[in-house]
Amino acid sequence: MGDGRAIRVLLVDDHQVVRRGLRTFLEVQDDIEVVGEAGDGAEGVARAEELRPDVVLMDVKMPGMDGIEALRKLRELANPAKVLVVTSFTEQRTVVPALRAGASGYVYKDVDPDALAGAIRSVHAGHVLLQPEVAGALLSQEDSPSGTGRGNTLTEREREVLGLIADGRSNREIARALVLSEKTVKTHVSNILMKLDLADRTQAALWAVRHGLTT
Repeated sequence: MGDGRAIRVLLVDDHQVVRRGLRTFLEVQDDIEVVGEAGDGAEGVARAEELRPDVVLMDVKMPGMDGIEALRKLRELANPAKVLVVTSFTEQRTVVPALRAGASGYVYKDVDPDALAGAIRSVHAGHVLLQPEVAGALLSQEDSPSGTGRGNTLTEREREVLGLIADGRSNREIARALVLSEKTVKTHVSNILMKLDLADRTQAALWAVRHGLTT
């Protein structure tokens, strides 16, 4: 990281072997620090509130409170951590609800270790990780008329910003691409979320993909 501070990561998975493997790899990364672990969603929410990590690696299928419910709870608590879902489930019915619940992206449990570290850095930087198959699943879903209508309230500049969000750009990258200040980009993002009645930039990215606003 530019300020020299490591990215603080919380591991949430009901399999101790999986957590141990993730920790073993991540602890050799100079810019990533594993600050805690949890074995289910409820414990994960509690630990996230206690430790305030930068990124949470969250399993989806867990006993008790699952990962999707934990994501919703973290959003209700306005916890600032970015959540990267780590799953062995590739079905649309598993991944899409996780993204809608507030995840910044997802990776599979058999992901290449270097790719996992890259994904952590990416979501921490403000990117949204949408794999092609999930984008396709979202495009195939039926849109609500009200959702389409809300898009008509966006200005041309806001549509440009939204398209770049969907492409996974951070606010800093959007500012550079559009020759704007980061403060102005943040204002545009806030306006977009308000106009579209969305909770966060992940939902904004999903909305943009469904409505063909990717650049």
